Amino acid sequence: MDGLLILKMVLAALGAVVLYTFIGFIPGTDETSVLMPITLTVVLSGLEPIVVLTFFIAAIVTLNLTNAIPTVLVGLPGGVMSSPMMEYSLFLKDKGLSALAIKKMAAGSLIGTVVSIPVALLLAHILAPYGKNIQAFAPVMFFIGAIFLSLIGKNKILSLFSIIPLSILFMALRHLYWGTGVVPRDTNITTSFFLGITIGPLIVSLLSLLNRKSLETMKAESYKRVVIPGRSIAGSTLNPFKILKKSEMGKSFLAAFIANFPFVLSPVGLTVLLGEGISSREKDAVKKAETAIAVMGALIQATYLSGIIIPLIALGIPLSPVSIGPGSALFNAPPVFTVDKNLHHVLESWQFVFAILLGAIIALAITYYVTNRFAWEISTFVLKKIPHESIIGLFISLILLLSYMDAGLINVFGVLLIGIACGTLNKLGVSYGVQFMSLYAAPWIVEKLISF
Repeated sequence: MDGLLILKMVLAALGAVVLYTFIGFIPGTDETSVLMPITLTVVLSGLEPIVVLTFFIAAIVTLNLTNAIPTVLVGLPGGVMSSPMMEYSLFLKDKGLSALAIKKMAAGSLIGTVVSIPVALLLAHILAPYGKNIQAFAPVMFFIGAIFLSLIGKNKILSLFSIIPLSILFMALRHLYWGTGVVPRDTNITTSFFLGITIGPLIVSLLSLLNRKSLETMKAESYKRVVIPGRSIAGSTLNPFKILKKSEMGKSFLAAFIANFPFVLSPVGLTVLLGEGISSREKDAVKKAETAIAVMGALIQATYLSGIIIPLIALGIPLSPVSIGPGSALFNAPPVFTVDKNLHHVLESWQFVFAILLGAIIALAITYYVTNRFAWEISTFVLKKIPHESIIGLFISLILLLSYMDAGLINVFGVLLIGIACGTLNKLGVSYGVQFMSLYAAPWIVEKLISF
């Protein structure tokens, strides 16, 4: 590996850190909607595959750490993954412990990254010989995954009921494009479809503004008041062994280790399930909240890293919510990556390890320091100077552009249709995970329905 390529990898990681530090501090951003389009753009830019992987790993480590800052500091969820922290963050904020909570969350995130990468790499090595066998059963596993996520979700019956109709919708649009000659029959539109799923709730909210009654209920008489705690930091140490108590550190290690094995499950679901379960034994309310913040910080990193590392190295197909959503461009981004020739096929084992370690180390070293030292300053700048609407508008326009690139103008309206359907279901309690799994299981489900 020459020095120029290593320099590109370092610059890609630094670029991801800078970009996602600011994006992560913006409340209300969805991980898939901010990771996937930009990653796809990087892939299509023609950069070397190892550089793309370095960028993505640095991006998810940075985003997962910084996304939790608005949640802990001002009680606004940075993204979907940080929402499980809300209750504990608000409780610690009321106690005047926001600064300490930030340090514990960052320390937990550090532990999650350090533990999950070697464990995920080991699991990927173990599963690699069985990759082709697992690929053969992938459609069935997607279908089973959709059912499982439905059963652990909020609205179980509706989630189960929505799997087949959603599959029919996805395949109907694909057959429409094939039948009209918009795309060749061997082209399977996927990327823009799950972007439609991602922006679904936002599309529904925006379209509801066109309804006069809905508009009346949304009108605000005054600005929302957001109180940012003082800039004092609970201690100056950056040493996680001094920030976390022994019990908090032990539980964070345990949570990060366990989270690697059920990598096919929803990261949010695992964060809630393991985070609540491991911290529930604490009787003191403050200790319980501090433990939960640290453990969930570790889980957020561990679930995301294992969810991309294992499918990417061992399988070559997206078989986890992370690889189906935010990391999908690493598996399928025509013409650069296809199902049969993606990062799994073009990188060697040592290249995977090198890119993952380099991206994670650069991102963690910078972001861990920044969040501990400058969380107050960055949060204040973002909340005061960067309009939330501008970020939303930017990503919607990018998604519509990618939809047009996938299958022309008709696909822009197809993606809007998917957004309306999936956004409505999302607001009724059908999770992203169920919808993503339904998208990938759709060909198998429709084929089985036809055969009956």
